[in-house]
Amino acid sequence: MKDFDHIMSVWQDQPKRDQLSVDEALKQVKRGVRSLNKRLLRGIVSMAVGAAAVLLVMLFLVFQSWVTYAGIGIILCTMLLYMFVMIKDYKLVSKEDVTIHPAEYLQGLKEYQHRRADLYGWLYYLYLLLITIGLSLYLFEVLEHSSKIFRFSFYGFTVVWLLYVAFYLKDRIFKLEQEKLNLIIERLERLQNQFD
Repeated sequence: MKDFDHIMSVWQDQPKRDQLSVDEALKQVKRGVRSLNKRLLRGIVSMAVGAAAVLLVMLFLVFQSWVTYAGIGIILCTMLLYMFVMIKDYKLVSKEDVTIHPAEYLQGLKEYQHRRADLYGWLYYLYLLLITIGLSLYLFEVLEHSSKIFRFSFYGFTVVWLLYVAFYLKDRIFKLEQEKLNLIIERLERLQNQFD
């Protein structure tokens, strides 16, 4: 009996896990989702503006070589593909309010997180490779009459920039986004566990 009393006192002395305030958690989740939506929307708008600029270059500037047009076409198609992926992600994240169907919304966020992990995996490198190929084909004619020093400087800067984006910036952006998503998902799961 003494052991039972001791176990009971130890069990009662355990710190209780804080119950998450539903209103506060939902406000935090909505704020996080709103931030995510704004980031995706900014990305979509900037990609659309960039694609429109590339299209204008393709339509209104005259080039001698078909290689230049092929490079511009590759860049444009790659940008449009990436923009449509972002639009699909935006629709997935902002499709409904979290308070209407929380379990479905949580599942949608998990699906979005998985899609973004795939996107920042092989698809991001494919995107970068296609942009690099398109840019190389475009610059072949554009820099043809430039001095060798300028060409090599420009190509060198472009290679350094692409390496920086591919191996440093991508990881930082992905890590920040994953942290935000994990926090939102963790709050929703805690709320769901409170009511189960």
